[in-house]
Amino acid sequence: MAVTESAVVPVGTPGESEGVRDTGPGAAERARAAHEGILRRQSARESAARTYARALPIVPVRARGLTIEGADGRRYLDCLSGAGTLALGHNHPVVLEAVRKVLDSGAPLHVLDLATPVKDAFTTELFRTLPPRFAERARVQFCGPAGTDAVEAAFKLVRAATGRSGMLAFTGAYHGMTAGALEASGGATDVRVARLPYPQDYRCPFGIGGDRGAELAARWTESLLDDTKSGVPLPAGMILEPVQGEGGVIPAPDTWTRRMREITRARSIPLIVDEVQTGVGRTGAFWAVEHSGITPDVMVLSKAIGGSLPLAVVVYHDDLDVWQPGAHAGTFRGNQLAMAAGTATLAYVREHGLAERAAAVGARMLDRLRPLATEFDCVGDVRGRGLMIGLELVDPEGPPHPDPDGPRPAAPELAAAVQRECLRRGLIVELGGRRSSVVRLLPPLTISDEQTSAVLDRLADAVSAVSATARGDRRHGRDGEQGADGPR
Repeated sequence: MAVTESAVVPVGTPGESEGVRDTGPGAAERARAAHEGILRRQSARESAARTYARALPIVPVRARGLTIEGADGRRYLDCLSGAGTLALGHNHPVVLEAVRKVLDSGAPLHVLDLATPVKDAFTTELFRTLPPRFAERARVQFCGPAGTDAVEAAFKLVRAATGRSGMLAFTGAYHGMTAGALEASGGATDVRVARLPYPQDYRCPFGIGGDRGAELAARWTESLLDDTKSGVPLPAGMILEPVQGEGGVIPAPDTWTRRMREITRARSIPLIVDEVQTGVGRTGAFWAVEHSGITPDVMVLSKAIGGSLPLAVVVYHDDLDVWQPGAHAGTFRGNQLAMAAGTATLAYVREHGLAERAAAVGARMLDRLRPLATEFDCVGDVRGRGLMIGLELVDPEGPPHPDPDGPRPAAPELAAAVQRECLRRGLIVELGGRRSSVVRLLPPLTISDEQTSAVLDRLADAVSAVSATARGDRRHGRDGEQGADGPR
């Protein structure tokens, strides 16, 4: 059984955070004033590009495991987890100990790409977790500290190795925010990256779903590549996510993933698998490619591999290792603290079977949440894999799909309302998917059974409240008001 924290464990410990808390007369008022002041200054000083801060007006000051405490004294269950970065939750003891050990040792914290014992330990543990057939002939490239830089590196790698320039990507994809990564993401318009249909059941691009829909998606890919008049020359590579996260929590069928591997291998197209969010046990396997059993040519890794600190790598088959020295670099690719935290995280997930626990807990959560789609007409679909879970909110009064049983229009205003109601109940969730209509859960893999029940209860209560309000608005002919930052 994995070691988890109880929902009733306080944030911090008496010798640490508890000892510095303000508990004197008027403490609550001072806390609220401090909280509001920080938010006002953030709004006045920070870029309009800020995102989470708009929907989640909290000021975290302490955190442990699943729990965050705000400057105003309120506590929250965090099912955002740094967009999936915190595999072990906030401030896990093994991560803190690993970081302290490096700090206390006097080891250099910045070393570019020089070899160090810390880096050697991280690489050894990383290779221990990789699919064996992949690890046998793998090389690792340390990149800049974000996943998007690792995606850029992967594109440069396959282009250098193949001498080709085009890329294949999928509708709904998200691979990062730098120029090349955005070109391969779902919202881009750059024609240098050819878009392929990503199979899904609820909003199948062919209106079929299931195995047949996935088969048609595979056939479309084959046709595009083999038709000499398709306008898509043989590409340098294909990039796919085993589960589309920002695209709306859409798991790829394993049979389709295997077909993509067959299609790319037969045409000598390197297959890049983006495991930035799906990796380190998140989907119920240590790496999501293990569900299908494929061996990719390239894996892009970030988020959880740094144990909450910035770290990103590309791991690839040694046949692709054609780079000259300095062909891809980054000043902060040698982050020693992140490597130490990452080693501790990878080992803990592996040794405590947290991937298997994620599969079991995720299945129970889906079983509890799927009835919401029957109970509330604003819940169109509930889906996920492991501890990547999404609820798609729809407009029950919107124009119907041509198929009477097809999906209703996405309802981003209802999803935002559910997020707000969750926050009122002390639950932090993320939004994603087309039109930001999917409420997403990314809890740490250490979530306890007690905490799981609390998360599900609060989410169901939030959906119920939003559904009741929406029904009342429809009865009285009211539409949602529009505020400066969107529907409210």
